[in-house]
Amino acid sequence: MSNLSETLPVIDVDIFLSEDETSQRVQEECKKAADALVTYGALLLHDSRVSEDDNDTFLDLMEDYFAQPLADLERDQRPELSYQVGVTLENTEKPKCAVDEPCLNVIARLDPSERPLDISGHYPDPKCRFFWKMSTPPPYKTDYPALNAPNVIPQAPTFNGIWESVMEKWGRSMKDAVENVAEMVAIGLGLPRQTFKDAGKYGPHLLAPTASDLAKYGQKDTILAGFHTDLNCLTIHGRSRFPGLNIWARNTGKRILVRFPPTGRFLLVQSGKQIEHLTAGLIKAGYHEVVVNDATIQTIAKRKVSHPDRPLIRISSTFFWHLSSDYDLAPISSLLGRAKSFHAIESEAPLEGLYPSMKVGQQVQNELKHIALMA
Repeated sequence: MSNLSETLPVIDVDIFLSEDETSQRVQEECKKAADALVTYGALLLHDSRVSEDDNDTFLDLMEDYFAQPLADLERDQRPELSYQVGVTLENTEKPKCAVDEPCLNVIARLDPSERPLDISGHYPDPKCRFFWKMSTPPPYKTDYPALNAPNVIPQAPTFNGIWESVMEKWGRSMKDAVENVAEMVAIGLGLPRQTFKDAGKYGPHLLAPTASDLAKYGQKDTILAGFHTDLNCLTIHGRSRFPGLNIWARNTGKRILVRFPPTGRFLLVQSGKQIEHLTAGLIKAGYHEVVVNDATIQTIAKRKVSHPDRPLIRISSTFFWHLSSDYDLAPISSLLGRAKSFHAIESEAPLEGLYPSMKVGQQVQNELKHIALMA
């Protein structure tokens, strides 16, 4: 088994789906899920519904899409919508931590051997992205229409008839899994099962594959995505064909190189800023980076031999699960006691004022300005 599964708790969603919510096994698994996010900001999820074939089909489609000429990709950009649908080209998105003092303080507190690659002079990330909305339109007029815009279908005829079906099939697998995790974590925190799921019922969820051209950016220690946290509620990843994702466990300050087993029905779930806000920091958004390391270079060499005709593009099959844009984002009162206990250990600053009440859409817009996706 991988280093990741030896370090992070493995949560089995099959137990949750196969027994009554009140059963001891389900209650224990839910508490394990909540404790994993509190302690590590991440967990490894086993879900027997996940199809490896679906993941491979999705990765193939994304490699083919991002291997297109630049002119074809540019037609699918929507900068006027803060890149929240369609493609974002490389060297557009900036890592917030490069200029964010609290984030830089987190790095400074890490042991030098456990710090991320230096991002102090790091310019926008050399990665591309495609955002495919996986949301249910709200039955009311939203105050944040740009965050709830319709999807972009690639204009290249190559993808006619296949794009939407592949995106929807893999996106549905990811969405089902992460919403079950949201339910499990709520139960594990002593909240009603639907607490987080209902808050995200009309969220602008995104299937958000990220692409890094390893033929162009395949040198060791290249930063593909600088040290950062995610602005949404929960992020879920399928298995990538190329390693390079590092995460930092809250309880240890240790860098963990994420290695999925070569096969197996596993997904990685990470906590984001929205669940941190709701829990007043009891659960913290997990820090991570994507870099080219020795394992990446070894995999590149193997891939050149095994698949010489395929693009050398690292795809992360990522899904961002959001709370609804018009939802009132404020700490849940029943969690404040535990949150204060953790905060007192980690910081001398008062907890009050760190998580002010606001609409989720405002929180998203604030974060987008930090990473240069919104003017």
